[in-house]
Amino acid sequence: MNRRSALVLPFATFAAARPGLAQAVWSPSRPVVLVVPFAPGGPNDLVARLVAPHMQQALGQNVVVENRPGATGAIGARHVAAAAPDGHTLLVAASGTMTINPAVMARPGYDPEKDFSPVSLAMTVPNMLVVHREVPARTVAEVIDWLKREGGRVAYSSGGVGSTEQLGMELFLRATGTSATHVPFPGGAPAVTAMIQGQCQASILNAATVRPHVVSGALRGIAIAMPRRFSGLPEVPTMAEAGYPQVVSASWSAFLAPANTPPAAVARLSQAITAALRQQEVADRLTSAGFTIDASSPEELGRTIATELARWKRVVQDAGIQMN
Repeated sequence: MNRRSALVLPFATFAAARPGLAQAVWSPSRPVVLVVPFAPGGPNDLVARLVAPHMQQALGQNVVVENRPGATGAIGARHVAAAAPDGHTLLVAASGTMTINPAVMARPGYDPEKDFSPVSLAMTVPNMLVVHREVPARTVAEVIDWLKREGGRVAYSSGGVGSTEQLGMELFLRATGTSATHVPFPGGAPAVTAMIQGQCQASILNAATVRPHVVSGALRGIAIAMPRRFSGLPEVPTMAEAGYPQVVSASWSAFLAPANTPPAAVARLSQAITAALRQQEVADRLTSAGFTIDASSPEELGRTIATELARWKRVVQDAGIQMN
């Protein structure tokens, strides 16, 4: 008996005696499809394409990325919700797809808590309260005083009705007893441009997107809407540090399978995704783009979705926000 056989035999004998153990390891029998519910080029597409080759190596099966854009992610989400729960189809979801669409859409066509099996969170980027460079405020307290003096004449921008930016700002306004007028734009980039040009004066926007404009001085970073500071702008304090821990707003990407996917498949997929996110080249690409690697267990992702969904439903109801 050679050394390799000697090493393998004890485990093989043990596994034969415990057939349940041998069957517990799930492996895909055909290509795994990562459904990105947005057009190519965005954050979800980026993380899917970075993770796919490493998942492929870990699973021993092809992993392909498929873009199904439309309805702020709802079309792709519906597709995955209706797919066979066998571990071969995953949704690369955005936070808005899972926690905002169901809050603002009358009929999103899926239930984020009932129609999916959480697999793993992938990455997070916080939103940040920023003001135009000419606004006379440098702290959260000063922004609140300024908003109260202006009496609702301040405009804030967002990437659209029901966007994370709008809901984050509405959460802030309600927490601080202030008001401002919402000016929606078709995407985050024009919302930032409106701030730089002074069309809007204060907004909660994606921290990675506004970072270069804060560094240049065109905008002023006031507070990060997350419990921890943003590595891209470590000098900017958090809302919690300013006394408003309830103001939490971030964008994230996560992997989910159809509901009732076998736990063994979920566990194997979660392990493969986590291992891929730990690869140096993947981490470097994502962190250089302003994202924080935030892999999680399936249970942690499930709790995140439930917590945020409840939060945004309250904000949407209080602010009277609704999409067709």
